[in-house]
Amino acid sequence: VRLVESGGGLVQPGGSLTLSCAASGSSVRNFHMGWYRRTPWNERELVARITTALRSEYANFVKGRFIISRNSATNTVTLEMSNLKPDDTAVYYCAAEPPVSGSSPYWGQGTQVTVSS
Repeated sequence: VRLVESGGGLVQPGGSLTLSCAASGSSVRNFHMGWYRRTPWNERELVARITTALRSEYANFVKGRFIISRNSATNTVTLEMSNLKPDDTAVYYCAAEPPVSGSSPYWGQGTQVTVSS
């Protein structure tokens, strides 16, 4: 499975940005699809996940600001981010997580999001 993220960039605090993850090699329906992020001083942390059953999960620090969605027709997963804060600055990664316990996820290369005035 190959994952390619896009949509990162520089945005002012309070602004919005939409990240996309294009998958190839398998359908996004076969995986729990997640967005993670890593800052220079933190471990990679879960931001949002959409399961194979289309249940959405969010980290507390993005609830009410980010929306994750899946488009099976285009085989993409999108993360709509609004009311962005400087603390949201990070490299954002897309992950395809097999629903089978113990299987390793597939990762994209990451896209940089910088929130700064």
